[in-house]
Amino acid sequence: MPLHLPEGKRLAVSVGADFDAHSVWHGTFRSSSQTDLSRGEFGAMVGVPRLLETFARRGITTTWCVPTHTMQTFRSQVDAIVEHGHEIGAHGVYHEYVPKLSPDEERRLLDLQVRQHLELLGRRPRGYRSPALDVTGRTLELLAEFGFEWDSSLMGRDVTPYRPRMVQTVDFEHGNTFGPPSKVLELPVSWTLDDFPELETFKGNALMQSAHVLLRRWIDAFDFAYDRCPGGMLAWILHPQTIGRPANLLMLERFLDHVLQHDGVWFATLSEIYDCWTD
Repeated sequence: MPLHLPEGKRLAVSVGADFDAHSVWHGTFRSSSQTDLSRGEFGAMVGVPRLLETFARRGITTTWCVPTHTMQTFRSQVDAIVEHGHEIGAHGVYHEYVPKLSPDEERRLLDLQVRQHLELLGRRPRGYRSPALDVTGRTLELLAEFGFEWDSSLMGRDVTPYRPRMVQTVDFEHGNTFGPPSKVLELPVSWTLDDFPELETFKGNALMQSAHVLLRRWIDAFDFAYDRCPGGMLAWILHPQTIGRPANLLMLERFLDHVLQHDGVWFATLSEIYDCWTD
């Protein structure tokens, strides 16, 4: 494995948060509903403190991917995240849906979010997670151009970082071709390790999972990686407005306590995991 974890550590685990607040409703869902926006406010005012307390009690430090719209709307909550020692990664400006952007607009918004990180936090982000976990064929090249070290949006692996290759041409009859490996390291994710599509509910949506079903799935994913993939990593994605609800938070705490029963687990930020990589 190309990950060289700290001595005595068997598996790296990131239980990071995407702190979208209002922006996911503005950007991805194109909603101006006050009810939707109140869900984002719940994430900031209730979910963030609950999640920070859950992490602090267990000594967990991780990466929070935050749109710059959230930084400006809920500044004190972002300050609290930083004060607790967590990393802040880039996550768009207003949770824009990247595949719908023109090339010029994708570049402009990436430049803007880097400048806003510098203005608001005093440092540039080392890594990026695309809003809605979706990119274009240009995104990784732009990330490399703007000095990003890692991305955490793609799903081409599950327990090991990799250098992703964008599909360059699509040919149904002769097979697809890939471009060269990216200069940006991919720290892979999966919808199955993301709380939002499983636990959020919408009017008319009957797809919401039981927290107990999701807990079993997350435990199985961890157990597989711990037993069979030493030297690997897994990245969970949490959303304060989702995981902060009581039943969901209790599920998360049961999961974390299961993980903590195992020797050699390293709860790390995504940049700490990046720093363990060698090509």
